Amino acid sequence: MLQAFANIFKIPDLRRRVLFTLGMIAIYRIGYHIPLVGVDQTALKELADKATGDGSDPSGFGRIVEYASIFSGGSLSQSTIFGLGIMPYITASIIFQLLTTVWKPLQELKKDGTSGQTKINEYTRYATVALCFIQGSMWLGYMRTQGLVSPGIESAPGGLIVFYAAGIAGLTAGSLFLMWLGEQIDKYGIGNGISLILTAGILSRMPAAVQWVVDSFGWSIQGDTVLTPVGLLLLLAGFIFVVAGAVLITVAQRRIPIQQAKHTRGRKVYGGQRQYLPLRINHAGVMPIVFASSLMIFPSSIFGWLATRARDGNWGETWETITNFLAMNTQIGQFPYVFIEIVMIFFFSYFWTTVQFSPEEMSKQLKQNGAFIPGYRPGPRTAEYLETVMERITYVGAGFLSVIAVLPTVISSNMGIPPDVSQFLGGTGLLIVVSVGLDLIQRIEANLLMRNYSGFLAQGANDSKAPRIRSRLG
Repeated sequence: MLQAFANIFKIPDLRRRVLFTLGMIAIYRIGYHIPLVGVDQTALKELADKATGDGSDPSGFGRIVEYASIFSGGSLSQSTIFGLGIMPYITASIIFQLLTTVWKPLQELKKDGTSGQTKINEYTRYATVALCFIQGSMWLGYMRTQGLVSPGIESAPGGLIVFYAAGIAGLTAGSLFLMWLGEQIDKYGIGNGISLILTAGILSRMPAAVQWVVDSFGWSIQGDTVLTPVGLLLLLAGFIFVVAGAVLITVAQRRIPIQQAKHTRGRKVYGGQRQYLPLRINHAGVMPIVFASSLMIFPSSIFGWLATRARDGNWGETWETITNFLAMNTQIGQFPYVFIEIVMIFFFSYFWTTVQFSPEEMSKQLKQNGAFIPGYRPGPRTAEYLETVMERITYVGAGFLSVIAVLPTVISSNMGIPPDVSQFLGGTGLLIVVSVGLDLIQRIEANLLMRNYSGFLAQGANDSKAPRIRSRLG
């Protein structure tokens, strides 16, 4: 592996791409600390720490901060120019991806090839700007209601106008800059730019998690000691086990045999090869958890707000009891919350797979290319078989996503481990890091093998026969 790392910097083009990618990520991390104008950063940080510290925030503010930091690459706990991150662009991309499957004009554009995709990307950027205005206005309005605006700005004539104008402009410019940064990484760097920005935001919190483990470790349970040697070993073993499981399920495939039809031209026979159609076990990726997590924010926030109003507004003992019961059972770690989240993950797994995977279209392409699945006639019978297989493997993938999504919550609530640490034992953040890491390794591997260098996954890197084999193939 060390030799593979050294080989990266021996190839000028690959070295330039890797260094360019690292430079763009460094720029993102610098902009991550540039604050917005007129925001009391100290008060905002205290509110965010209080909301995310014990997980008992009734307003749901802690969930919003956690969600934004994981899925956007930004941070609402600091309210910087990258506060919204790239979530507006991701949201706009998802919206147009869904519309492409149901709206005929967009379907026609997609069929046009590169020109149509360029037009769809242009519409996505316009939608990103609109979402930045909406989300930025809502976030700034929330900060004003919480008293997080600097007193000098709020009391000055026209200060609120300046606050909203500068805030919305800063948040919008930050999100668009991150979108541009991701596109530059796609063009001149290596890896998917948007995914790498998300991964950098997630991994930036790992030093704090490691520091908590170091501070909490002790040889015996005394004082503030939380982790004993046995607990530390269990924590490390759990981390290794979850990461290994995430890697296996991410690359797992259901291979369906495909037979090419034979064609006779003159005295020669072409075709007849036996190949495989790979279907991913986790075809939906992290999207089901994204949808389920975003929707699960609202029940806890709404019922928590109603419970607070019931206590302060004297709405009656019965109504107060009901709202308190609903607020308590919709908090993270409670059985109703976990059960509903699992149900939603299964639902969105099948929904997203249905949107992205078309058995009829795949059956049509196989028929056009002169291929068929042994034992099934081309056409509707093949499409029915593919749909049945996808339904079965989607069930397995959804079960895996449910375990990954629930595991950090269970560990945090039952073992007394903070959410900032338990998120590395599962959850969407871990899935994103694993998926992006595997994609990056595969891209670097392809560049190394293309230039006759042994990569990370190559077997027998020191074998003297390897160069001769590659020279014969190339």
